[in-house]
Amino acid sequence: MLIFVYMFEFDQYLGFLLFMTVVTMGFWLMILLLTFIIPYWVTGSFFEWLSERKNKNSNK
Repeated sequence: MLIFVYMFEFDQYLGFLLFMTVVTMGFWLMILLLTFIIPYWVTGSFFEWLSERKNKNSNK
């Protein structure tokens, strides 16, 4: 009977599950941002800068 004293209540369990879901979603969103979206944005900006520079030099 002593084991039931230390168990969580059901609402605490649901709160813990909600917290872990939010943390996990935030972790994978950060991984997605760091591995795909930010490099894609930087590479696209660099190629756009190169094309603008090329067009500017060809118009002279």
